[in-house]
Amino acid sequence: MLDFIIDETRCVQCGECAADCPVSIIDMDGGLPRIPEHRESYCIGCQHCLAVCPTAALSILGKDPDKSAPVLPPSPDALENLIKSRRSVRRFRPDRVEEHILGRLMDVVAHAPTGKNQRRIRFTLVDDPQVMELIRTGTMDGIRKAVIDDSLPDGMEFFAKMVAPYDQGKDIIYRKAPHMIIASAPKDSAAPDADPFIALSYFELMAQSLGLGTVWCGFARWALQSVVPEFGRALGIPADHRSMYAMMFGYPAVSYARAVQRDVVGVHRVGQADLEGGR
Repeated sequence: MLDFIIDETRCVQCGECAADCPVSIIDMDGGLPRIPEHRESYCIGCQHCLAVCPTAALSILGKDPDKSAPVLPPSPDALENLIKSRRSVRRFRPDRVEEHILGRLMDVVAHAPTGKNQRRIRFTLVDDPQVMELIRTGTMDGIRKAVIDDSLPDGMEFFAKMVAPYDQGKDIIYRKAPHMIIASAPKDSAAPDADPFIALSYFELMAQSLGLGTVWCGFARWALQSVVPEFGRALGIPADHRSMYAMMFGYPAVSYARAVQRDVVGVHRVGQADLEGGR
């Protein structure tokens, strides 16, 4: 049951909910919005109807519109600065991030868009620095054994070069970060390759706004998927999750004073001539 409820004392019959429904299951045939029973199964649970209603007259899935946060237009200048000043942090303090901050981060990332709003992403969160240390040492023990056994996967021989620096106190893979989050999605979901990256992008920007540092970690992904896959499975990532990516995060041990300067590249503007030439 969708629990689609209209407060008739509030509804102004504007039809915005019907017009904005991505799967067009809401109709206004009786004046008030309704979802015919035979269309209910097509609902993707996006709550667009609840969000677009100007008078908070619509409830769906048991959600009270009066408990939803109002839309506050962000400052374009502040958002631009946040994006441009973001840096990949590779020097972290050992401090544990407080639980209320982690909770806020996960609440925000739950709002990241997913294919067909399926929301099948799994977030593997390492919120304990001691567990992170076990992952760090376990990964390196596995790499060390693979080097000795000459069993590193083809194309990943570079992991052998990380052993000596690690023995000297330099963690090239996890950067001594106190925390890690891995986003993954099952291969049969609507957008298994895109969803984890979109979610981590939301996570990264929110983390930046809270004073945390992040770094996208391809080394961790390759190590946990291909070099020490048994250790990766021990983290609880389901075997049918085809796409996964890891991000280290924590309080940065470095402070950047300014944004870098980059030229706009790689933009191809499509004109009428392009389309006519393709006919």
